[in-house]
Amino acid sequence: MVAGSRYPQPLEDEDNRPFLDGWRSGKLFLQQSREGGRLFFYPRPVCPYSGSTDLVWKQASGKGRVLSYSLVMRPNDPSFNDDVPIILAEIRLEEGATLLGRIVLADPLQVQSGIAVELLPPSDAARYPLPTFRPTGNG
Repeated sequence: MVAGSRYPQPLEDEDNRPFLDGWRSGKLFLQQSREGGRLFFYPRPVCPYSGSTDLVWKQASGKGRVLSYSLVMRPNDPSFNDDVPIILAEIRLEEGATLLGRIVLADPLQVQSGIAVELLPPSDAARYPLPTFRPTGNG
């Protein structure tokens, strides 16, 4: 669990433990079949591309681009009420995998599809239980 986080915590299991441990260290890990091929997200016991159960974890750059986003105005947990509007975005990482992630932006209404994003630095990320991003300023 993220120390001091006021947010609900993800359920940890053997499939996602390396992913969550990585995030707690400020890193983003993706899975891949040991044979190679495409990296993928979300953590699971079987590669969706090859069907292999022999998987490895690879550290991702944490950089990507927003494909699409939604401004969440009515969160499903009261712990998020003070954060509204929350940016929930589909992000294509440099490694090719896509994931849903939160974007932190001073003015959430300035978010746009196509902007470059990167993981928050560990000092800022510690409060969030799942990977959270910010714009890079690099278009």
